Order: sequence, then C-alpha cells, then structure tokens
Amino acid sequence: MSLYTRFASQFLFPLHEKLKGHNSVFIRKEMEQSQWWSPEQLRAYQLQRLKNLLSHVERHVPYYRELFKKLDLTDDSFQSLESLQRIPLLTKQLIKENTDALKADNCQTLQRFNTGGSTGEPLVFYIGKERVSHDVADKWRATRWWGVDIGDPEIVVWGSPVELGAQDRVREIRDRLLRTELIPAFEMSDDNLDRFVEKIRQVKPKMLFGYPSSLSLIARHARKQGVGMDRLGIKVAFVTSERLYDEQKRDIESIFGCPTANGYGGRDAGFIAHQCPEGSMHITAEDIIVEIIDSDGNVLPAGEAGEVVVTHLATGEFPFIRYRTGDVAVLGEERCPCGRGLQILKEIHGRTTDFIVAMDGTVMHGLALIYILRDIPSVLQFQIVQESRERIVVKLVTSDAFDDNLSRQVVDGFRSRLGQDVTVDLVRVDTIPAEKSGKYRYVKSNMAKYRTAEEE
Repeated sequence: MSLYTRFASQFLFPLHEKLKGHNSVFIRKEMEQSQWWSPEQLRAYQLQRLKNLLSHVERHVPYYRELFKKLDLTDDSFQSLESLQRIPLLTKQLIKENTDALKADNCQTLQRFNTGGSTGEPLVFYIGKERVSHDVADKWRATRWWGVDIGDPEIVVWGSPVELGAQDRVREIRDRLLRTELIPAFEMSDDNLDRFVEKIRQVKPKMLFGYPSSLSLIARHARKQGVGMDRLGIKVAFVTSERLYDEQKRDIESIFGCPTANGYGGRDAGFIAHQCPEGSMHITAEDIIVEIIDSDGNVLPAGEAGEVVVTHLATGEFPFIRYRTGDVAVLGEERCPCGRGLQILKEIHGRTTDFIVAMDGTVMHGLALIYILRDIPSVLQFQIVQESRERIVVKLVTSDAFDDNLSRQVVDGFRSRLGQDVTVDLVRVDTIPAEKSGKYRYVKSNMAKYRTAEEE
C-alpha cells in the first residue's frame, strides 16, 4: 500500500464518511473480524439483528405495525431464522402501493432512489444513513480482499445518472483526492473507445470497476487496435450489475492481465454477495439473509435453484424484509477454502443487458434507454427490442394514465439518443413473458453482433 493510499483510506475517506454522518469505518472494521466467524456464530448474529430489526419495524414502520397486528405477530414470534418465513414476501408492487407506510416514523433523513430492476419495472424506494453506512462497509471490505483499497487509482465504467449527473465541484474534488475517475458507459463509439483505452493507459489504475459488458467491450477494442493493456499494474477488475459471461471474463482477464471479482446485488436489495480470490461468491451475512424460494413461495434447501429473496438487516428506516428480487440463484453448502464463514451463493443468474446501436453507429449501454422509461409512473413494465439501427420496438405494460403526451415523450427521448430518423414503435401489451431461464429481459438486440453469449 502506497503512502497516499494509506492516507486516503485511513484519513481522507473516514473524514468524508464522518462529515456525511455515516458509520462505515467502524462497521467495516467489525466486519473484517466477523467474516472469520463460524457459520453457527454468524447465524446467531443474524438472528439477534433480525430480532432487533423486527422489533423496530413493529414500533416505527406503519406498514409492518399493521401487518404484524393482522397476523398476530410479536417480538416473541421470532425465535429462529426460520421463523422469518411467517412474514409475507415483499414485492415491488407492494412497495409501490405502500411507499409512505414503509418509511419509519422516527427516521430523520431518507434519500430517494429509483431503479428499473432486472424485470424492467420502475421502483421508487428510500435509503437512510444506516443502510448507506452498511452498504459502503460491505463494498469496502470486499475491495480489500483483493489487495487494493480506497485511494488506489481506480477507473469506474458506469452509466447511472445518479453518478453521471452529480459531478458537482465538491464531488469532483472528492473523486480527485480519492483517485477515482469515471468513464460513461452509455456511448461506446469507436472514437470514445479509443479515448477510454488511452485514459486507462494514462491513469494506470490499480483497479477497474464497472459493467462486465462495458469492460469487455473496451478490452476487445484495445486488442483489435493492437494496444497492450496487460502491463499497466491493474490488480483486479470488479464487475457488477449484470451477469458475467465466460467470454467476457476471459476477455477482461486476458487483455487487462488481472482477475475479475464478481459482485451481486442492486440499489434496492443491497450488496448481496462478493467474490473472494478463491472464487467463491460470499453472501454479506452480517447484513443480509438470503432465502431461495420456489414458484409457490416455499423456501428451498441449499443446492436447489429458485428465486432470491433478501432481508437486509440494516434497513430499519425503509425496510426490505423478505424482498423478492426476481433473480434466480442456488445456495452452496460447502465452506470456502479462504476460511471465511460467510455463506456462499453457488450459482447466480444475474441481470442481462444488451448494447443498443444508434443510427450513426454509436454503441451505447442499454441503460441509456431504460432511464427514459423508468421514471414514468404509468409505465408498469417494459421491454426494448432493437430490430435494426432504423427500428426500435418498445413493449409497454401501462396504466390508464399513460397518454399521448407520454408516448411522445418516450419517442422523443429515444430519438434524442438514437437519431431523429429512427422508427420507435410503442406496442401496448397486457404482459411481458419471462425467458426460459425465468429472467425477464428488459433490453434485447436482434442485431447478431451485439447479442449476449446467452443467446448464441
């Protein structure tokens, strides 16, 4: 660790977190001890935190106060982790219908978030400082597993407007001090890819962070141009928000000359699991209880595939209790050779996002179009299908509030990204069926060059 990295991770970033009212430094230090506990110790710790959370929501969260009263549940009803199953599952639709009732009445500050989610269903929810502190600590601990730390030079390839739209002066100074540089993942034209490759060569980051689709596209572009990227000193490429395909993993690792570290989670469910250097996807067990359920909502044993249901133990301000993610995964029974007692996710079927090609040939991340749709409350579900550069089909499940003005807003938004001559066909449908895998694809490209490995 360089002197500057030590200064940034031990002074600058802790000061930043303290000024924001976050307790992430203390939490991360505790988690670096608890990760070595036995599975039995971790389960006992989970149970205690679960009891605390449920006691809190019964007193302070109107939705759960009424639900517990209706089901005749009290603190004494939860004496084991299995008793959590007495609480009904929480869905995106329930959150939409009860957003205000899910806010704790004693919470001082809540930050509004929204996400398209892996099903393409827009969701508005809130996060408080307790949740943020734990999420920061979760990610920070996993970063340090790979021998890098806050303050090491980092390139982030990302596309969320939360990040890209918040580059005010204070944030710019903070990122510069912490040696983090952001590359927009939306527009992947050849000219931009040339600039991205050159930026990475100039910065010589210790770590990369971003979508696996974007990082692999940059890597392949560098190889195509004959530009060497494997001797820059990159120690690890953290990938998240999409499923990491084998071909992407091979490209990233061989071209950048570093291992990939997969991360699984989301803004709504939190950081569910991180990959350690031994290759296991460790659940953030101190903060998150993961259940795997079948189509009828029954909890499945380890080794069987089903939907991921998450209880985030640091969400007393806006609870995520038995939250259905819509993802499919398999819990592992084995213990990782790394020695950590954290439970393992053996298989994960994560998000799938394709690239979209504009009329002028610019390749952009599919999220560039998703953000146009997800903030419209009357759009209940959607799927974007690119038939050609000249034609995009948008399948929409909407409420009656979706009118001609909103239709024009969607078409204009798409054309502003793709080109004014693109045909944007809006197709109102009653439902959007799932893929064979059980996942909902919210962006699909029928242009063979940009299909994902799953389709080929």
